[in-house]
Amino acid sequence: MTLHRLRLQGFRNLEDATLELPAEGVALVGANAQGKSNFLEAIHYLEIFRSCRGTRDTRLIRFGEDFFRLEARIGPGASSVPEPGGDAPRSRSVAAAVQRAGPIKKVTVDGEEPPRIGDALGEMGSVLFTPDDVRLVADGPQERRRFLDIVLSVNAPGYLEALQRYRQVLAQRNAALRDRAPRATVEAWDPLLAGAGARVLRMRAAWVRAGAPTFRSVVEEVSGGERGVLAYQPGVPGGPGAPGNPGTPGSGAFPAVQPDEHEAASIDAPWGDWFAGALREGLEADRRRGTTLIGPHRDEFTMGLEPDGEDPAPKGGRDLREYGSGGQKRTAALALRILEAETVLRRRGRPALLLLDDVFAELDADRSERVLGLLDRTAAGQVVLTAPKDADVRFRHDRLPRWRISGGRIETGGEGG
Repeated sequence: MTLHRLRLQGFRNLEDATLELPAEGVALVGANAQGKSNFLEAIHYLEIFRSCRGTRDTRLIRFGEDFFRLEARIGPGASSVPEPGGDAPRSRSVAAAVQRAGPIKKVTVDGEEPPRIGDALGEMGSVLFTPDDVRLVADGPQERRRFLDIVLSVNAPGYLEALQRYRQVLAQRNAALRDRAPRATVEAWDPLLAGAGARVLRMRAAWVRAGAPTFRSVVEEVSGGERGVLAYQPGVPGGPGAPGNPGTPGSGAFPAVQPDEHEAASIDAPWGDWFAGALREGLEADRRRGTTLIGPHRDEFTMGLEPDGEDPAPKGGRDLREYGSGGQKRTAALALRILEAETVLRRRGRPALLLLDDVFAELDADRSERVLGLLDRTAAGQVVLTAPKDADVRFRHDRLPRWRISGGRIETGGEGG
């Protein structure tokens, strides 16, 4: 699948335009603060229907305008062929609009509004790489939970519904705790919380476990030999990473095809029992503190490096958040994005649309060269990248057409390197 056409109206500083994108992708070249990152944000908005920078929807509307609207036409590339016995890939349109008054957001796929916006997630199949990705390693657990929630909401059917249900029940249980409600009133929420939380825990654990080998190999290749460790630490006592209990109930691997509802409920059951037991044991502490102290909202996954030789290190290696250099943190963040792209490929059976926002700017020369080699070998799909000048277009430099941007105005038709 390829992004063929992108229509921009009223989005950030970008001038209204309808752009035809080449099948191989494009390099957008321009000085800083001209709108390069805004262009990639516009494309990725149609994947997750929210700003990748955490900006509120109404603040994405260009000054002086009442709304923004984005529309993409995606479809098979020149080399696409149908699966044996399957239907040929077909073109689709994905659109999103936000009106300042209200505010009101509308999402459509092929002109029809889905029952829920969540049903339209992931149509683009895009993965965005930015220098700010270092925050995935350097910041606190909330940043990493947000990353996991987006990846799984887009790629794992049933995850978003479970997460939303968990958050709703958690809010009710916390309200009861704050109001000093009787013990029985608080306990009444526990089966619902454990049921929704079980699926969130199970799917997060499966994704991390399945992705650990890819994370390790990417870190090793880009760093020149360091061995990366990706480990899940659920916010429930007795889970992975807890002393004496490194395993998880039925974590398995993250499958390309998710189980149906009946199968999923069966797989979730051990997680629900474990979570429910922990809620019972921690109830008095929750009542004293007036909030729920355990659960997926306290989850963490850590990134570390295995020690060399006999040098001792905590389980999971040396935590990169605490001890990693700038280059090591950026390498780990890059590995996470490549793991996200692998998830898209496994889930949809097609390469991700890679959006690369000046990704080599913060890497030293050696790591930058290794990243180039890795992407050249593994990036099989369409690529849209940004760079401040032609000389900085290093990936597919001789194959990507050049577009120029100045003051939000995009000029197409440039030749490759």
